[in-house]
Amino acid sequence: MTILASVNNKTVMPGITPIADVPDAPTIGAATATSATTATIAYTAAATGGIVTTFTATSTPGSITATGSSPITVTGLTANTSYTFKVKGTNATATGLESSASNSITTPTAVSVDYLVVAGGGGGGTRGGGGGGGFRTATTEILVGTLYTVTVGGGGAINANGSDSVFSTVTSTGGGKGATNTNAGNGGSGGGGYDDSITNYLKGSGNTPSTSPSQGNDGGAGGGADRYTGGGGGGANAAGSAGQSGAYPRAGGAGGAGTASSITSSSVTYSGGGGGGGDTGGAGGAGRGGTGATSATDTATPGGTNRGGGGGGGGSGAGVPKAGGSGVVILKYPDTRTISIGAGLTGTESAASGGFKRATITAGTGNVSWV
Repeated sequence: MTILASVNNKTVMPGITPIADVPDAPTIGAATATSATTATIAYTAAATGGIVTTFTATSTPGSITATGSSPITVTGLTANTSYTFKVKGTNATATGLESSASNSITTPTAVSVDYLVVAGGGGGGTRGGGGGGGFRTATTEILVGTLYTVTVGGGGAINANGSDSVFSTVTSTGGGKGATNTNAGNGGSGGGGYDDSITNYLKGSGNTPSTSPSQGNDGGAGGGADRYTGGGGGGANAAGSAGQSGAYPRAGGAGGAGTASSITSSSVTYSGGGGGGGDTGGAGGAGRGGTGATSATDTATPGGTNRGGGGGGGGSGAGVPKAGGSGVVILKYPDTRTISIGAGLTGTESAASGGFKRATITAGTGNVSWV
């Protein structure tokens, strides 16, 4: 009588040494484009056949291959190209049959975009000037048809930090508040400090050039014990100055200078620190940092709107500190593309100029995309 034996779900004659099974074809899953040059391919291994040691995905066209477990990531694809994929298994014996073809995907088009992301400036304190909002600028690639988050940070109220601004994965940190019987705030740039007759309220720290990515600088210190002068808020390009000590009249520290950008095709300076308050007010930093107040009159000014300027610090008498200025997000891209600015955002797209368009977004939170 003939007796059969089963090995790996394959029937063989007794007395014959079985050969390890060739892998059966896996079941294909979904193919998904994840960037202009990459895709992921899902699959399910066959329940029968030999044990697979390596799964390989292959593209059509191009025969671009990648190995791994499900989902396999395939790199080196071409933007704006349609692809399907098949998956096969390999073990020590052989390579098995390929799966059926996946769904067709089309890799998106990548576009180079320059960005400027400026956060809201910090509000001025009783003496210390507010720090300028964080300043970040660089170039990135976006995918046509993909949504990207944008948030424009508001300026900080009196004695409050500014709010962060965001584009996609880029975040600029709101400027630090000026000192108001508390330490100044840390932020994109730090707020200015303040000394009264009892306590030294410390200056704020900025996201300084030694930190990657640099966004701003430290605030200035107060003017020394019993001097009642505030330090200037830090700016994107320079630290705030310390409040003046010594004989009356003593000036508040100047706000640190901001940084210029030509992303709009004109050079504009952003993220200046607010001046500190004192017997005479400290000057606001270039980039629309607010002026500090004098002790006798309310001469303080707020930070510049959509410039991320820090608010001016107050004086010891009638001088009132002021709020920081709101931030802005500006995007520059080839004029062959058009941006869609979504609900919740306030912004405009410029006419084409020099081969580019520019979107200036001045308030809100929402999404943008390009076609």
